[in-house]
This record gives sequence, structure tokens and C-alpha cells, in this order.
Amino acid sequence: MSRTSGNRSPRPAVTAASPCPCGLGAAYGDCCGALHDGRKAAPTAERLMRSRYSAFAVRDAAYLLRTWHSTTRPGSLDFDPGVRWTRLEILGTTGGTAFHQEGTVEFRAHYTAGGHADSQHENSRFVREDGGWVYVGEA
Repeated sequence: MSRTSGNRSPRPAVTAASPCPCGLGAAYGDCCGALHDGRKAAPTAERLMRSRYSAFAVRDAAYLLRTWHSTTRPGSLDFDPGVRWTRLEILGTTGGTAFHQEGTVEFRAHYTAGGHADSQHENSRFVREDGGWVYVGEA
């Protein structure tokens, strides 16, 4: 998941009726799309993680930056046009519920690049900032 400047690559063709990239089985518009466009807020760290994965899949840099902690947020993002995110696996969580102020989400994000399948494994740390969940960095 890239962290450089600019946002030159076009968005993939995901519509409101498309299956949500996060894997929860709902339509994108009712699932992560509602978080991306501000109609809903992520109630847990895991939902924020899923919505951030979907934001990478649909190349929504504005949402990713909005949900990044103010002390670790990059100035801008650049998406590799050769990367296609294909599946998210949640491997475990700690804390991160409506009753917590922080939590972690361990995940494996699958993608293809240059015709080859690969994955990224991370244990991400999330905290509440101004009442909402935000991504801090690797735990």
C-alpha cells in the first residue's frame, strides 16, 4: 500500500452495486462506500481497517488520508496502477470496539502485480482521534 506523492492512477470500476472489496458480502455502496463518502463512521478498528483496504482497492486517497492519524499521516498518496487488490483476510484483533480507545488488527491483504499474486501482512494499530477511529501505523 503505497505512500508517495500524487494520485495519478484512475479508479478501478467499482460501483455502488459491486461487491464490497472488504469481503463482508454487502454491496460497496452500503458497506465501505458509505464510510468513504461520509454517510457512516467506522464503529470499530476492524471496520476502519476493512474500509481502508477498500479505499486502496478503489484508490480513494482522500479517505485514506482522512482516516490516518495526524502524527503519522503522509502529505499525499500515490497508487501503483499495476497493483490490483484482490482479497482481505482479517487474522486477529485486540481491543478496537466501541468500548476501547485503541486496538490492533492483524491482516493479510492479497493483490496481483505484474501478473503475479502476492500479499502484504501487517498488524496495524488504531486509536481514536477526535472521537473517530484512525490508523496510526504498524503495531
